[in-house]
Amino acid sequence: MDKKPQRIVKENLVAGIKDDIKSNSTMLLLDYKGISVNDDTKFRRQLRDADMKYYVAKNTFIKRAANDEGINAFDAFLEGTTSVAFGNDPVALAKVVAEFAKTHKTVKVKVGLLDGALLPAEQLSNLAKLPPREVLLAQVVGGMQAPLTGFAGALQGLLRNLVCVLDQVREQKSA
Repeated sequence: MDKKPQRIVKENLVAGIKDDIKSNSTMLLLDYKGISVNDDTKFRRQLRDADMKYYVAKNTFIKRAANDEGINAFDAFLEGTTSVAFGNDPVALAKVVAEFAKTHKTVKVKVGLLDGALLPAEQLSNLAKLPPREVLLAQVVGGMQAPLTGFAGALQGLLRNLVCVLDQVREQKSA
């Protein structure tokens, strides 16, 4: 029995969502009600430029794909208009969405999924406030370097003191 073309399209959409769930560490469900087509296009472009995905899908497609991947927590959030954003950098994704939501008050984050853990919208706004990944890595490296720099300075001070003591002993013996 051949499948109808509409059925094939729907199955492909669900398969695409499942692939995006598997291949991205972060998934956000957004309420996009009241956004114009031009603004939606700008938002898609911003996300695409940051190597992220965004599209509008029927709640049933999202639910089916998430359930097939073992995610049942989204069911309560799949009401009304829903769009999905995917990315591998949760901070960058949260920043782009938060920045867009500042100028478009009707766009709201419903819920997020980060490495399989459900994140409420409030926690996602906290993610958006974090500095970029490079800054965080620099802070970690700086934090790791600080004790080593202090230890090296202490050793240098001890050696300097030892040289001063030896120099004073040499001067006393020569006098």
